[in-house]
Amino acid sequence: MATFESLGLCEWLIQQCKQMGISRPTPVQEKCIPAILEGKDLYLIINCNYLWHYIIFMNCQILAMMLREFNFPTISLHSMMKQRQRFANLAKFKSNVFKILIATDVAARGLDIPTVQVVINHNTPGLPKIYIHRVGRTARAGRNGVAITLVTQYDIHLISAIEEQIQAKLSEFPVEEKEVLKILTQVNVTRRQSEIRLESTDFDEKKKINKRKQMILEGKDPDLEEKRKHEQEKIRRQKKKQNRKEAKKCSANTTAVDS
Repeated sequence: MATFESLGLCEWLIQQCKQMGISRPTPVQEKCIPAILEGKDLYLIINCNYLWHYIIFMNCQILAMMLREFNFPTISLHSMMKQRQRFANLAKFKSNVFKILIATDVAARGLDIPTVQVVINHNTPGLPKIYIHRVGRTARAGRNGVAITLVTQYDIHLISAIEEQIQAKLSEFPVEEKEVLKILTQVNVTRRQSEIRLESTDFDEKKKINKRKQMILEGKDPDLEEKRKHEQEKIRRQKKKQNRKEAKKCSANTTAVDS
């Protein structure tokens, strides 16, 4: 039979259970607790404040909607945006109009925004090199910075791979569990409301979102697939252009021979 420790509960919650005379989880709790612990939105929101400059890496529009409901000045950056919109959103983030940028890995490389104080990985990167690129968005130009990764019990092997790559141990970021529990219901309700609003968006937007969800379920990176698609399209255009040139050249040679 499982224990509360094996399910991933923190020491404070385990002690609270013992004080109530609960020493072991019930079969229902065994199934429910891991799912509840994956609710990383709680820990993300509890670590945000209105003064710092954040980049949050994740593949989800719902979080942006949730943070706006909590009155955090939030803007998004993802591959489904047109380039003009990306530039506009980046400009607003750089100029401090918005303090929080929620981005996919489209922003993991190349962005140089010295004012970014915190990088949060809402999901643990699948590859150490992605982690390195993400956290490199903070502590730039000799400034201080913090990188926080929200981890579940299912991400331990990913953290081990990251630590091996960077040759350093990641330290635990202190969080007051009592404060987290205070907003548990509010966050869950806000998330459900955001999901409902997202479902009511227009058909084309939902189609794109569902396509990305399907890619994620298949173990693919939507941003990487989009980049690969553009590269393949670029190669096809180049080949088509080259074929036209060769056809034009052949036609000119044929005309010269006929003459």
